[in-house]
Amino acid sequence: MNEEPFLDELRAAFQRMDPVPDDVLAAGRSALSWREPSADLAELTDESERELAGVRGSSGLRLLTFRAPGHTVEVEISGVGSELAMTGRLAPATVADVRLRHPHAVELSARADERGRFVLTDVPKGLVSLVFCLPDASCVVTSWILL
Repeated sequence: MNEEPFLDELRAAFQRMDPVPDDVLAAGRSALSWREPSADLAELTDESERELAGVRGSSGLRLLTFRAPGHTVEVEISGVGSELAMTGRLAPATVADVRLRHPHAVELSARADERGRFVLTDVPKGLVSLVFCLPDASCVVTSWILL
């Protein structure tokens, strides 16, 4: 039984009836930043979904853009079911160690190349966040998103 559609409707109903106040969201973001105290938080600024041409079923491409002071992270999420993949780019382009955080799964890692490109496979569903550790020892952390 797939409960996702029901949970999506329930979440939307609660957000319409009793949305989370902005100050509570800000406090939550601040608390999460302590997990990587020296990191810049890259907030989700754009999200879209596209159907893939010539593909049967509900397979699509989810496009996300995160922005932090001086950095942009663009991510494509593809796949269906539990077989998700992330392909992305860090700008300005630089090599970086990339970690995918998930509250209930083993942390995944990859290396962004000199053009800032990276790929993560076998990405678990649920809440995830990306951490980019840059050559100058600074870090950029994306806000948490639900896959």
